[in-house]
Amino acid sequence: MEMQQLDDYSPAKLASLALAPSKGRTDSQEGRWKPPVAEDWRAINSRRNAKWWYAAFHNVTAMVGAGVLSLPFAMSELGWGVGITVLVLSWIITVYTLWQMVEMHEIVPGKRFDRYHELGQHAFGEKLGLWIIVPQQLVVEVGLNIVYMVTGGQSLQKFHDMVCDDRCRRIKLPYFIMIFASVQFVLSQLPNFHSISSISLVAAVMSVSYSAIAWIASADHHKHNSAEVDYSLRATTTPGKVFDFLGGLGDVAFTYAGHNVVLEIQATIPSTPDKPSKKPMWKGVVVAYIIIAACYFPVALVGYWAFGNQVDENILITLNKPKWLIALANMMVVVHVVGSYQVYAMPVFDMIETVLVKKFWFTPDLRLRLISRTIYVAFTMFIAMTFPFFSELLSFFGGFAYAPTTYFLPCIMWLIICKPKRFSLSWFTNWTCIFIGVPLMILAPIGGLRQIILKIKTYKFYQDYPGLNHTYVEHVSVHH
Repeated sequence: MEMQQLDDYSPAKLASLALAPSKGRTDSQEGRWKPPVAEDWRAINSRRNAKWWYAAFHNVTAMVGAGVLSLPFAMSELGWGVGITVLVLSWIITVYTLWQMVEMHEIVPGKRFDRYHELGQHAFGEKLGLWIIVPQQLVVEVGLNIVYMVTGGQSLQKFHDMVCDDRCRRIKLPYFIMIFASVQFVLSQLPNFHSISSISLVAAVMSVSYSAIAWIASADHHKHNSAEVDYSLRATTTPGKVFDFLGGLGDVAFTYAGHNVVLEIQATIPSTPDKPSKKPMWKGVVVAYIIIAACYFPVALVGYWAFGNQVDENILITLNKPKWLIALANMMVVVHVVGSYQVYAMPVFDMIETVLVKKFWFTPDLRLRLISRTIYVAFTMFIAMTFPFFSELLSFFGGFAYAPTTYFLPCIMWLIICKPKRFSLSWFTNWTCIFIGVPLMILAPIGGLRQIILKIKTYKFYQDYPGLNHTYVEHVSVHH
């Protein structure tokens, strides 16, 4: 029989709450609602009946996101040798750190760490763990939701432009972001992780499909293009090459952000002493990472091979033929980021609602969900409409927050909790990941921040994002 953590209640309070109905009770003296022990209202661990394949497609949806479309662009910033090395190293390191997260989910017998910050609190202490993990996890998840708003809006705009073929009136990007957000306003009312399983499955299928279209269409373009492809670095000056290199590192780091929701995904799988959740979870992770490799490496390598340093920040912007296929791929991106948004928003909803219920005594009902989640979606929509810098956001957030939570925080927690013998293979491996991850966290945001500053100089608020339109216009003029 599995056990759930019972939070900060005294034995006396637990005894009184045990008599309460499952939906909570009212304190007779204060007339205020008290949270139930069962916590069946929470977004993360309210249901534990998922199978290993749920873990597989949730992880694919979480990992293979908007970032895969920027990998050819990252390759053009890094070059063949460095680019391939960074891609392979990132894949190996993140497989290892993800395995650590899965193993540490039930590292304490009879207790499950259903959230990243709960594991952090166990490793670093109650208060310090919260301060180390929660800000970074929120930056990752909220940052991803903002980027997915931008990606969804850009892909909708590209689909509209390709289908209309200059026969329609041009609609500005902020309106497409609002259209994308309108879907999220509805889906965000789904109560928990289990309820978005079908959406996540469709999103995973879409991500594999548009990745395949991206690299197959790139290969076809190269086959029919007689012009010589330039594989030199994008930048011509030394400072430009340095900043591009840092930005490329951030782009790659962004593509491996799934660690931030892995414990929340594992929390949906049942667990007993005989059949711990880590076995089906790891099976799902292995399948997911094979699919991820089949998406990332062909898109990155074939996309760069086909276009060289002329590739755009989103490979689907560079591709324009055949029109119907690229239009379909853009719509697949929209469907996928609809699901990805929900996968990363669910832990945020869980945090918001937990604070409102436990600290401010709100009743966990539809009204709370409607208000809190609608405000959150509106916030991410507003930021996306105001600052729609796609690749620059990837680079900045990728280094600033995704590098710690993905590349080295799991290693630090493993060293603290499992205490491997000094100079053993495990000890060396973890310290190697830390020494790679820390410089990545420091250096990668610099390139993205520089690019954001450069774009802001010419950008006008709530107009079309110049990076998207100019690259599209330039591409059409060059290839047509």
